Amino acid sequence: MSTLVHSVRLLGCASVDSDRSDAWALFEGGRVARAGVGGDLPTADGVVDGGNGCLVPGFIDIHGHGGAGASFDDGPESIATARAVHRAHGTTRAVLSLITAPVDDLTARVAMVADLCDADPTVLGSHLEGPFLDPGHKGAHTESLLRAPDAASVDRLLEAGRGTIRQVTIAPERQGAFEAIRRFVDAGVAVAVGHTNADADTTRRAFDAGATLITHAFNAMPGIHHRAPGPVVAALRDERVTLEVIADGVHVDLELVATLFAVAGDRIALITDAMAAAGSRDGRYELGGLAVRVTDGVARLEEGGAIAGSTLTQDGALRHVVGTGVPLEVASHALSRRPAHAIHRDDLGTLDVGALADAVLLDDALAVRRVWVAGHDA
Repeated sequence: MSTLVHSVRLLGCASVDSDRSDAWALFEGGRVARAGVGGDLPTADGVVDGGNGCLVPGFIDIHGHGGAGASFDDGPESIATARAVHRAHGTTRAVLSLITAPVDDLTARVAMVADLCDADPTVLGSHLEGPFLDPGHKGAHTESLLRAPDAASVDRLLEAGRGTIRQVTIAPERQGAFEAIRRFVDAGVAVAVGHTNADADTTRRAFDAGATLITHAFNAMPGIHHRAPGPVVAALRDERVTLEVIADGVHVDLELVATLFAVAGDRIALITDAMAAAGSRDGRYELGGLAVRVTDGVARLEEGGAIAGSTLTQDGALRHVVGTGVPLEVASHALSRRPAHAIHRDDLGTLDVGALADAVLLDDALAVRRVWVAGHDA
C-alpha cells in the first residue's frame, strides 16, 4: 500500500526546500520512498491533498506518564489507552516514563515494557524517573521510596529491561550517583540530571561522567541566580546536553521557553510529562500512589500543591512554542529529531527518503489533520 501526500510544506527532509508549499512525499513499504516539489506527481494507491498544510516528522515523546485517564505504570491495557490519545495528537513513538516505586516493582515494570517493545515498535522503551532523586526536589514522587543508587539495584533494573531502558533520571549529588551514571551509560542508557539540588559544578561533573540530558529544565531543581547559575546554565553551556522542556505555559513561562530556544534551539527536546488526565477531564487522579487534583487542566498534588505532571499533548506544545515566535522548523525538530537523538535513536525523527514514514499532517493553525505510523494511518 502506497500513499502520496501532496501540496504541503515538508519539514525534516533534507532534500526538499522546507519553504515550498507544493512539496510532496510518497510513503511505500512503511518508509518514505520519494519526496520532491511541484512537477508530475508519482502514482500511489492513496492520495492525500495536504491543502497547503505542513507535513512534519512524527512527534517523539521521551518523557510522559499517561493519558486518557490511564497511567503507563498500570500495565499494557492502560498503556494502550494512553498511547492512543497521544498518537491522535501526533506522538507516533514514545518512551514510557515510570514513576518512583520500590525496586521490585520497577524491575517488573521495565520487564513489562521490554515485552511491549518486542510487540510494538512504537514503544521505544522505558524512562526511570526515580527512585534515585533528591527528596528536597521530589515533585510528585513518594519521598519514602527515594534512595541513593546502588550497584545491585542498577544491575537488577538493567537486567530486567533487556536493553530497553532508554533514559534514567538521577540526582548527581546522591551517594553513588557518578558510579551509577557510568554504569547506565555503559549499558546504552541516556542519563538525565533531574529532581536535584545540584549546583552548576556538580552538574558539569555529571555531564563529564556521561549524563547527556536534563530532566524538565527548571522544574524540580535550583533556578538561575547570578551568583549560582545552577543546572540549567550548566546544560546550556554544554553542547553534549539535551534539555527537556515542558512547554505548557505552567511549568515554565513561555517567554523563558522562547529564550531557551534562542540560546540552544537545536538541543531542546519538547516533552509532555503528561499524566493520566492528558486528553481527559478535570478531576481527581493518582500519580505514583499520590492523590492529584486537576483544575483547569493543571495537575497538582492534593497534599502540598506541587505540580504533578501535565495534561499537555505534543501538538499543544508545538502551538505554544511557535506562538512565541520560534520558527516552525525549529519547534518541529524539538519534537522529533532531537528527542530521538537524545535516546540514541538517530534513525527516527526525519522524513528523509528511506526513513520510516512516521508523519503528521498539520493545518495552517497547526492542528493535527492526520497521522501516519510507518506509512499507515494511525
